[in-house]
Amino acid sequence: MDLNALKNKLEGLQQKPVVGQKRDYSLTFWKPSLGKQQIRIVPSVFTPKNPFTELKFYYGITNKVMLSPANYGEKDPIALFITKLRSEYNTENYQLAKKLEAKNRVFVPVVVRGEEEKGVRLWQFGKQVYEELLSLAVDEEIGDYTDIVNGRDITVETVGPESTGTPYNKSSVRVKMKESALSTKADEVTLWTTEQPDPNGEFKKFTFDEMKSALEQYLTPEAGEDEIISEPAVGFESEAPKLKFNVDTSQVKKTKSDQFDSLFEEKDSGTSDLPWEN
Repeated sequence: MDLNALKNKLEGLQQKPVVGQKRDYSLTFWKPSLGKQQIRIVPSVFTPKNPFTELKFYYGITNKVMLSPANYGEKDPIALFITKLRSEYNTENYQLAKKLEAKNRVFVPVVVRGEEEKGVRLWQFGKQVYEELLSLAVDEEIGDYTDIVNGRDITVETVGPESTGTPYNKSSVRVKMKESALSTKADEVTLWTTEQPDPNGEFKKFTFDEMKSALEQYLTPEAGEDEIISEPAVGFESEAPKLKFNVDTSQVKKTKSDQFDSLFEEKDSGTSDLPWEN
């Protein structure tokens, strides 16, 4: 044996990986703190006509959230499996489909008043805040609150679990009645309307096979210890949906995993009924 080569191999295995500089995600994502804060929603540099970006995420399949490939126009094997479950309806299928289905989160670029030096950041929220912001936008007396000359600031009020009766915070929004400019400094306006984090580029994108493997391991957790996980889902508020079910789906998982390979064999045979193809 080449002992020197083996020694080098051993040293390589024992060597700890070099850890890069930790990224400060608070400069990319903004999370409301308890109380009132004033923000300005900025026109999106990526979609000028609509500052809101909707993305679908899977929770609970791995120990991190997973971005659905459907968000970026690619096939989603988890969505396919959910469609199959619902096409063969029974109580067990319904419970498992409900547990698996992707959840919608919305991102919008904002400048936080008093923290302007941090630039534009992404605020993410769910359906309720989204509906409130859309309602304000279509109100004829308010209109385009993102206008850089005659727009409006927005007050975000956040209360904690003692008020919500849940483990999560809850935010509500109220628009300022007085119109104002995004900034009185031209260089700030230029910076904030050109340099923004792209919500579509902040999360790991999984391939079809990676998503399929993650789902298969979820359905058969005893099959292996390795997991496919997403990049850290930084910026996700504590009230991001967490799945809690009392129903025991372990037997359902076992049954469904037995059908798993045949499901994707259908896809290969040209008789697919993929949800994105219907």
